[in-house]
Amino acid sequence: MQIFGTSGIRFKVDYDLLMLAFKCGICTGNHNRRVVVARDSRTSSPALMSALSAGLNASGASYWDAGLLPTPALAYAARNFDLGVMITASHNPPEYNGLKFFNPDGTAYNETQQADLEARILNDASVAVKWTDFGSQYLLPDAAEAHIEAILTRFSEKYPLRVVVDCGGGAASNEAPLMLRKMGCDVIELNCQPDGFFPRPSEPTEENLLQLKQKVTSTGADLGLAHDGDADRLMAVDDLGRFINGEALLVILANAAGAKKVVTTVDASSVVEEQGFEVKRTLVGDNYISKVLKEWGEFGGEPSGSWVFPEFSLCPDGLFAAACLISVAALHKISVLADSVPQYPMKRMSVELDRGLIPKIKRQLETLCPARIDRSDGIKLVFPDCWVLVRPSGTEPKIRLTAQAQNQTRLELICKQVVDNINIVAGKELIFK
Repeated sequence: MQIFGTSGIRFKVDYDLLMLAFKCGICTGNHNRRVVVARDSRTSSPALMSALSAGLNASGASYWDAGLLPTPALAYAARNFDLGVMITASHNPPEYNGLKFFNPDGTAYNETQQADLEARILNDASVAVKWTDFGSQYLLPDAAEAHIEAILTRFSEKYPLRVVVDCGGGAASNEAPLMLRKMGCDVIELNCQPDGFFPRPSEPTEENLLQLKQKVTSTGADLGLAHDGDADRLMAVDDLGRFINGEALLVILANAAGAKKVVTTVDASSVVEEQGFEVKRTLVGDNYISKVLKEWGEFGGEPSGSWVFPEFSLCPDGLFAAACLISVAALHKISVLADSVPQYPMKRMSVELDRGLIPKIKRQLETLCPARIDRSDGIKLVFPDCWVLVRPSGTEPKIRLTAQAQNQTRLELICKQVVDNINIVAGKELIFK
């Protein structure tokens, strides 16, 4: 059984997940004596947090309960502890939940740490101490405030902008509006009440942010900001009410950070290199970006909305990114900046499919005879005028397809060719969305 995915542990909520959280507590507590824990707004998060905390105490570790908190705030708090654990399934639907583990430097557990913890869980290699040696429990009520203040030390000016913020009922519902108001913004709140059922789908994609786009337009706002369930992601809507795609936002934020060296993922547009950055590419997943940023680079991000500012934290931070974008909008219209980034037609789709079919899919797609093949993450077929990436999702039981071409006609053609070949392997006609 594989416990870890691309970004921590994520499963649909059931009895097994509760027991897994308890085992995670014991196994991590045996090696980390001071642990800070927090949760997102999902209906199952308090129960999982209790299970995790019980395991920590039973191992002899003490834990500090930071309550409802964005993931980047938990990662920031972890610098004062041996370990930080976040109860969240990030942008997944509300029936999912999971755990993310953070080192004191803000990085998520790496592959070696994940494999070690997974082995100890599966082998029941955990030790419960005598009742006299159980750990203690404490509250950490000021973690959100500490995170805000740390961000504001880097953005100390007042920015009199009208901003719509859509927290999707997630973990940033309290912290994000408070931070923006402290920055001097006129804040219009949208879905900023914690809601474990999520008033909109948690992932901040364009199709999920129609309400935000309308609110920006109707209120004449300078900017619209959107977070996912745990606020490690940020996406935005410009002053014209248009969704800013991830590649354009990556360029805007990298320039705002003054970065020359940028780390991004294999599924990001080639426009990143064309903007003059020195670029290193990783597998899809913010943990891979953070790993590279420990040794190289000044900014990192992936088009799905994870932005890493290594001088502040190695955890993707949607709130820091929001503050950074506010500072940019105070000087330039975001619509003008977005329009200055060249655009190539792109398509991102996915379908529920057994990820075990990936080896067969790879072999089938090789018959399309691309100019180059990149096998670092799934399979990426590179042609002179387009590329397409097919890879298993690290967070859901899905196959993901990303493609880019020089024109829309070529994009539709390559996507059809790839989908047709995947259908051959699946033995049926799949509906990619």
